Amino acid sequence: MDPCPFVRLIVESLSLKLPVDPSKPAVAGGGIHPSATPCFCKLRLKNFPAQTALLPLSSSKSAADAPPDTATSAPGFHLDPAALRRLAGKPFTLRVSVYSGRMGGRTCGVSSGKKLLGRVQVSVGLDGAQARPVVFQSGWLKLGPAPGKAAPARLHLVVRSEPDPRFLFQFGGEPELSPVVYQIQGSNIRQPVFSCKFSADRNCRSRSLASDFPSSRGWMRTLSGERERHSRERKGWMVTIHDLSGSPVAAASMVTPFVPSPGSDRVSRSNPGAWLILRPNGYSVSSWKPWGRLEAWRERGPTDGLGYKFELVTEGGPTRGIPIAEATLSVKRGGQFSIDVGSSLKSPVKGFVMASTVEAEGKTSKPAVQVGMQHVTCMPDAALFIALSAAIDLSMDACQLFSHKLRKELCHDDQDCYS
Repeated sequence: MDPCPFVRLIVESLSLKLPVDPSKPAVAGGGIHPSATPCFCKLRLKNFPAQTALLPLSSSKSAADAPPDTATSAPGFHLDPAALRRLAGKPFTLRVSVYSGRMGGRTCGVSSGKKLLGRVQVSVGLDGAQARPVVFQSGWLKLGPAPGKAAPARLHLVVRSEPDPRFLFQFGGEPELSPVVYQIQGSNIRQPVFSCKFSADRNCRSRSLASDFPSSRGWMRTLSGERERHSRERKGWMVTIHDLSGSPVAAASMVTPFVPSPGSDRVSRSNPGAWLILRPNGYSVSSWKPWGRLEAWRERGPTDGLGYKFELVTEGGPTRGIPIAEATLSVKRGGQFSIDVGSSLKSPVKGFVMASTVEAEGKTSKPAVQVGMQHVTCMPDAALFIALSAAIDLSMDACQLFSHKLRKELCHDDQDCYS
């Protein structure tokens, strides 16, 4: 099982030094304005969406070339095999524009007074970047002329690349249709590596899978004082991942039903549905142990969103989890579920872990999955991420408003569905 070449372009150690305006009284702080106005930067790379990052103000009085006393990082850019082929042999430019004011541009309908402070450019070349780390910029850069005789504003940044090979997979169909999963190698090679088996068990098979685990934290949460009608529950869904020999190697099991909050037709954040991502317990094909836990709900707000949180289950059992991903996906546009852990976060994993496409509500979905090579030592490891991808994809269906019908594959006999 060979990975595909990826390169990660990292932009970090971002910090800003502002000049002193000599027409204004001196202030404490060594010549740095005690400005309450936020600053931010926009990073642009051709053929990639622009990125935005807040810029902290450095107040360091040390030597001009010393690193800043406070800094932040940008999300960075992920260069896939197609981008690497397109950019091979020709340097390209990363453009960074620095602004004062709020990132949103307007707050409560009033302009935030965004003002361009200056721009810098960093030349990037990818020769050798697939094999070794490369540093393109590290240190302070001048933004432009300053008022009077003051020193110019300066931006500190580090721009570097790291090889980041990944395994690529593609579901051959929607997870609820029990598809084959292919590994993608190159532009034309698709090799079947897993098969999926979806089931929707009214008797909630997941209870038997999780019955051996402690439940003190409410992993098998019940709705005390209330019994929802069966038609108002989405429960018992399960996706089992099999290898080519037919042996089960991973599973995603819905252990907390998706039910609407009282007086509404949506799954709320206060009572989310949940999945356990399971791996075989030893050599038994009928016994499982938890690897991760995924919660999902329907976000309220100006735009509908699928909220999610993913935790790794520790050796202490499912009552203890380490959160490593939490975000919201657009219900109307879909998006990408990702686990990408920054070096500043306390976590047992670092860097890019995985990403999986999630289609908008009601759209046909064949998730495309990327898994970082460093997190896969064998096929069952990859199968866990396939199961997780199926769970987040199915959560888009599970979190549909309860006034909407589900497709028949997701329904029980007593529920109103469409064909």
